[in-house]
Amino acid sequence: MNLSSNLLGSLLMAAAMASFTVNDAITKAVSAELNIGEILIVRGGFAIVLVAALAAYRDALRSLRTLLIWPVALRVIGEIGGTLTYLSAISQIPLANASAIFQALPLVITLGAALVFGEPVGWRRWLAIAAGFIGVLIIVRPGAEGFSQAALLALASVGFCTVRDLATRRIPKELPTLFITLLTTVTVSTAGAAVLGPLGGWRPPSGHALGLLAVAAILILIGYQCIIAALRTGDISAIAPFRYSALLWAMLAGYLAFGHKPDAPMLIGAAIIVASGLYAFYRERLRDKLRPAASGPGLPPDGL
Repeated sequence: MNLSSNLLGSLLMAAAMASFTVNDAITKAVSAELNIGEILIVRGGFAIVLVAALAAYRDALRSLRTLLIWPVALRVIGEIGGTLTYLSAISQIPLANASAIFQALPLVITLGAALVFGEPVGWRRWLAIAAGFIGVLIIVRPGAEGFSQAALLALASVGFCTVRDLATRRIPKELPTLFITLLTTVTVSTAGAAVLGPLGGWRPPSGHALGLLAVAAILILIGYQCIIAALRTGDISAIAPFRYSALLWAMLAGYLAFGHKPDAPMLIGAAIIVASGLYAFYRERLRDKLRPAASGPGLPPDGL
């Protein structure tokens, strides 16, 4: 089948989002048996072996002194914070709710790029960012009976991942993506060991949990490879909106695995976030057409 580069890139992006979402669903299921620290250690152990082997095969290994470069260190800090808060969130609230809040990430990155890097943002995109935050508030429902403090953990994860992605834009291009991924995997697993004690200590995982986390590690690697291939195959402005397919996958996985049915406020808030994000992508695409030399890099891959 002959597919255009943009269509192929869009399919790869959707496949990446499916891989990450199923990984989240597995993590949520295993959280009933293991604490977050144990999950990060076990899943990270499997992922380290897989990523290290692939990095060695592709000659992508570099010196650990790379961690001394401030963008890499800042990315690692953002990844650790984002992972801990997001996994804590999905262990307590429906997967679709956490995923919907996380879809505000591209809008927050746009806001962060304007504030930190001085990137130009027109009034239309500012309105899109404001609308996206309104959508988040509808889902979080502060002060309402259905409000869950765990939703704030998902919101905190968006903040941490914004730091991660903005720092990624400053990482030297000569550093291979696989090596950055390996560093991230090792440090996030180490963070799992650090929080193990406060979360209740180590309990030997069952064979079932080990098997599920091994599958989760494989899905993470598949997701990484798909999203990198997507960004290198199609036009970023064409494939980036397919990041929002993660929300559809999350709704499906949450219903099939946990019986969660999204309520009306969650659906309304998610629709506002997605519509705002798509409009922001559209405005950015128009800007890039008018000023092609100012086109920046696309969003980096999601983290572990």
